[in-house]
This record gives sequence, structure tokens and C-alpha cells, in this order.
Amino acid sequence: MSNTVEDPIAGGVLIEDSPSAKVPAVSRLRRHRAWLGLLPFFAFLFIFLLLPTLGVIRKAFLANDDTYTTKGFTTAISQEGAAFWNSLKISLITAILGVIFGTALAYAAATAKRPKWLRSLVSAFSGVAANMGGIILAFLFLTLLGRQGLGTKILTDNGWNPYKSWFSINDFSGVVLVYMYFQIPLMVLVTLPAIDGLKTSWREASANLGGTTLTYWRRVGLPVLAPSMLGGFLLLFANAYSAYATAYALNTQSNLVPIKISFFLQGDVTGRSPVPFALATWMILFMAVSMGGYLVLRKRAERWQQSAVA
Repeated sequence: MSNTVEDPIAGGVLIEDSPSAKVPAVSRLRRHRAWLGLLPFFAFLFIFLLLPTLGVIRKAFLANDDTYTTKGFTTAISQEGAAFWNSLKISLITAILGVIFGTALAYAAATAKRPKWLRSLVSAFSGVAANMGGIILAFLFLTLLGRQGLGTKILTDNGWNPYKSWFSINDFSGVVLVYMYFQIPLMVLVTLPAIDGLKTSWREASANLGGTTLTYWRRVGLPVLAPSMLGGFLLLFANAYSAYATAYALNTQSNLVPIKISFFLQGDVTGRSPVPFALATWMILFMAVSMGGYLVLRKRAERWQQSAVA
């Protein structure tokens, strides 16, 4: 039988012959009680995230006569293929550009020694801009680059009218430009910790072994940053794919999946058509795959950073 003694410091009971003899029983009880503080959070997720998601998926399989069918999914793909393609195209373009410019900006802010306040300024602005979107952001760009915007007037007065060339704030190019406002700062926030993990000694070791700058980035720098960059790409892809208010404010007729869902829900007065719910379910699948890949790559990046510190 196990011998038990009283712990005069922790006030608990120690089980000497067990593997956890050094852990007071009262400490284990406190750890279990600590989970009680997460119950409101889990309840919030269940009520406002899980239940609505399950309701959307269920309605995607219900026909008008309350029978289960997959016709809504096939109809969503066949009739709204252009919306899927436009959403994918905008998400891919803004994610790629966000990774390129966001990583470059993060590296410049992390390695710049002067002025000392530059990194703090970049981090603070990125934190604000990454969470800014919707009507306010669309209004700012409309006042700047709309047909009667200040920036458009300045460019026109200097001999170039962007609306007579390839650009329009209400078109595909305008939506991409506006999305970059929050995509680049979000990438800065994702990659800054990974760039901090790059040690100066690695570059010095590469130079001592005869490696060039290209060799260092090809064999050391990029492999270390790759998980964070790929994870950031997936995060930016999901962020752009799910954006709704910004694109809707720029152009209510934008042929994007989130806007199409709103269009169907507003036009279906009976609320029994499975098409908008099927579109939402497809969107949930895209988001789940993207965010799942991001979480996997983020864990791998964290292991890289921990090994680098060690």
C-alpha cells in the first residue's frame, strides 16, 4: 500500500509511492477547478459558433419539402461557379501579394536599428489596420480613389486619369487594392516573431563557411521562415475569402460568394431554398481547410523558434 504524509507547506497530501508523489493532491484539485473558468467561453462558442454552423449545414441538405437532398450543393457549384472563381482569385492574389510585401515590411522593421521607434510604429499600425475593414475602410478608399476622390483629382490634374485606364475602385482591381490595406499588416503580425528567431550567428556561420547571401537565405533563412510564411498565406487566404462588408460597400453587385449568400437570403422570402446554405457550407469547408493548415504550420513554426532559442 502507498504511504501518505501531510505536506506542511502546500497543506495537501503526498502519495510517496506513486509517480506523482511530489505533486500535492490539493494542487491537482486547483488545476481541475481552473478549467471551470473556461466554461463561459466554451458555452459562448457552442451557442454562437457551433449551433449556427450546424444549423447552416442542416439547412443545406433540406429541400423545400423538408426532405434531405444534395441538390443545393450541386446547384451552388453549377450556377455560382463564377462567384467561387472570383472569390478564389481575389483571395489568392491578395494572399500572395500580402505574403511578399508583408514579409518584406516585417523584415525591414525587425532589422532596422534606427530609428528605434520604427518597429513599435509598424507593429502598432499593423495591429490596427489588420482589424480594420467594412464600411469605414470602403468609405476611406472611396473618398481617396473614387471617381470624385481626392487622389483621383490629383492624378487627373497631373495628366493621368486612372478610370480611363485599367483601374476602378468598384471593380476587381479596386477590391484587390482595398484588401491589401488589411492583408499586408496581418502578414506583418504573423511573420515578425519568426523573423525575430533568425539569429545573427547563423548568417555569420554561413559567411565563414563561404556562403553568400543567396546561400544563407536558400538554406537557412527561408527554411526557417517557410512555415510562418505558408501559414500566413493560408490565414490571408481565409481572411480575404470571408470578407463581406468591404466588397459589398465598394460594389453591391460584386460576384463574390459572401455577397451571393446575402443576395439569396434577401431574395428568398420563404427561407427554404438550400442554395444559400449550400454556398455557406462550401465556404465553411474552405475556411476549415485553410485555418486547419494555418494551425498546423504555426505549430511547426513555433517548434522552429523553440529549437532556435535552445
